Amino acid sequence: MPLVTPLPADSNAEVAELAEFFNETLGFCPNSVLTMMHRPKIAKAFIELNMAVMENQGRVTSALKRLIAYVSSNVTGCRYCQAHTIRAAERYGAEQEQLDNIWEYQTHPAFSPAERAALDFSIAASTVPNGVDADIQTRLHEHWNDNDIVELLGVISLFGYLNRWNDSMATTLEEGAIASGESLLAHQGWCVEKHV
Repeated sequence: MPLVTPLPADSNAEVAELAEFFNETLGFCPNSVLTMMHRPKIAKAFIELNMAVMENQGRVTSALKRLIAYVSSNVTGCRYCQAHTIRAAERYGAEQEQLDNIWEYQTHPAFSPAERAALDFSIAASTVPNGVDADIQTRLHEHWNDNDIVELLGVISLFGYLNRWNDSMATTLEEGAIASGESLLAHQGWCVEKHV
């Protein structure tokens, strides 16, 4: 049971407008956003940040951003965000071979050296205490420019917020996210847990 009940997606015009944005990106409006709408300024600020972070300005693709978010969410243990990010990775064009072999990214041929450096960065930046060291910094700079690195860390940081929000709220997973979690992650031990 969630800590706070999400508002219905049609509860008012403001909520309906926000729901429309996410219906396009995920196929449904996340209950996390509907919970944030108890304080509309928080929801609006989150959506603005989300749009800024997920906008592609350089070489970091939409699919890679979602895979980075998935890896980060896995490190923190947020089942809600794991399901959302793997669904989004699939919807935003991640190759099936990458989806199927995400945890073999360090050696699997579906991942480039640049993607490996980005995913290693995601793991290191998502751990507490932080694991970003000189080796990771060097490898990032071999493959990514400063603007790209800002985009990468923007994704990791955005999901740091979402992981804490959704795990603490025990946000209820939506049917579409559950379906993605079950089809793409269950073989790795993923389950809904407290997000029912």
